[in-house]
Amino acid sequence: MKVGVVVFPGSNCDHDAWYAINKNLNRSGQVASAEFIWHDARSVGQVDAVILPGGFSYGDYLRCGAIARFSPVMQAVQKFAADGGLVLGICNGFQILVEAGLLPGALIRNAGLKFICKDVGLETVTTASPFTSGLQKGQMLQLPIAHGEGQYIADERTLDQLNSEDRVAFRYTENPNGSMRDIAGILSAGRNVLGMMPHPERACDPLVGSTEGLGLFESMLGAFAK
Repeated sequence: MKVGVVVFPGSNCDHDAWYAINKNLNRSGQVASAEFIWHDARSVGQVDAVILPGGFSYGDYLRCGAIARFSPVMQAVQKFAADGGLVLGICNGFQILVEAGLLPGALIRNAGLKFICKDVGLETVTTASPFTSGLQKGQMLQLPIAHGEGQYIADERTLDQLNSEDRVAFRYTENPNGSMRDIAGILSAGRNVLGMMPHPERACDPLVGSTEGLGLFESMLGAFAK
């Protein structure tokens, strides 16, 4: 599996994602590789999956993800997703995905109006996706968050649709930011795009105290192998 990690001006988790694929995933005996894709690229190249990493793309001016949504590479990402390619947006990447219309809803200031950086509990809501197929339904994970605008909101119709279509990937066990219905991650209608606020790439190495995030990348690799 070959993964493209998009780098926007202001990205700061791009190397974390690159390391998770090239080092942590391969350490478990898997075969995967990651390469960087610059924000002004007109193509994602010959990759099997794309990661939009966390950070502060374009300084988060206007609002998080609003400028990155118009970067040249996002046209290629949108086409890649439309063709069925796997796209994972983490934190700022999730914000970019909703701004680009690849996922519904919006991400606004945390309910407490403060930046939150800590580990949080997640419940795996569905395993019916390439990103969660290697997990167990109901499996609990501890993953770090680091965001100021992570409160997920949507109209009631959209929230009901996400539930009825089994498109909520993760819920917070103790909601840290006020997200509606405790939503921490959602899937696209085609189930090939996942946006989530917690950082699985920061929980892939024993040296940082956790490997619980590795299951998402192992799931992606397993889905690609099939």
